[in-house]
Amino acid sequence: MASLCLNSLPVPPTSLSSSSSSSSLLLHNNNNNNNNLSALKPIVVSGDPPTFVSAPGRRILAVGDLHGDLKQARSALEMAGVLSSDGRDLWTGGETVLVQLGDILDRGEDEIAILSMLRSLDRQAKEKGGAVFQVNGNHETMNVEGDFRYVESGGFDECNDFLEYINGSEGDWEETFTSWVDVSKRWKEDRTMSKSYWGPWNLLKRQKGVIARSILFRPGGLLARELARHAVVLKVNDWVFCHGGLLPHHVAYGLERMNKEVSEWMRGQHEDDNTHKMPFIATRGYDSVVWNRLYSRDTPDLVDYQAKQVCSILDETMQAVGAKAMVVGHTPQTIGVNWF
Repeated sequence: MASLCLNSLPVPPTSLSSSSSSSSLLLHNNNNNNNNLSALKPIVVSGDPPTFVSAPGRRILAVGDLHGDLKQARSALEMAGVLSSDGRDLWTGGETVLVQLGDILDRGEDEIAILSMLRSLDRQAKEKGGAVFQVNGNHETMNVEGDFRYVESGGFDECNDFLEYINGSEGDWEETFTSWVDVSKRWKEDRTMSKSYWGPWNLLKRQKGVIARSILFRPGGLLARELARHAVVLKVNDWVFCHGGLLPHHVAYGLERMNKEVSEWMRGQHEDDNTHKMPFIATRGYDSVVWNRLYSRDTPDLVDYQAKQVCSILDETMQAVGAKAMVVGHTPQTIGVNWF
């Protein structure tokens, strides 16, 4: 897991242009202060799911793969100055824009708790003039596809607990979902205590966990629809964020088109359409947006001509999308954050 902070210079306050797209969303700072002469312009989000974000003057923070490790996720966000250290999971980033680069799922026991925390932080950040965005990675698309190869036993248990929790909740979805991070620890403790009494039934419990995960993450499932709120490619100001890497043919295909196709697949909008296929260009194949590792291999492993080829492809991609840089996750960086 790695994090990267991108600082942009503040701009003087001006009114929004009337030419903004009708599909855009304005994120206002509700804590108005007429004496604040350096107030920033509102964040403007275009696309559903979000694809293009204008966030003038904001500090932009990127956090990589979290893989169900709630403790490390909190540690990274605290270190970045956007999460309180008192255990209350309060947003302390002010007008910061946080982008999580995908792969929250698999390999850990608190995947849903992290999703819950990020949704809660987004709500809090908007009240302060900031925002939290997520992009989906290959492990998100794998789970919606039903590929559970990398799910830990605790991950299945959390799905079973969460399904019981929402079935017994009287609140709406958003209230129930955002509160999970606050109660998940107690559910885990209760479950752990019960294992000594139900040891012989662990296999049955595992089967229940697999079924619960399938219900939650299948296309149209509650958590699949939650993931569908997020893009696979996000452009904030002149920075591009994605899990694996964007290539020229992805840009030619269309960022909003890719995001829309993945979102519709996750929502299960085409379940009755026998001709509907998983959005391949974004989610499948070695050069798809979520699987691509072209930019993330350790630089010393590349010979000069390979590095030049990678830089050429990156330059072509950036020119096509109108950006100055790209931030990706996906591949462990053993010698520090890789860059070209």
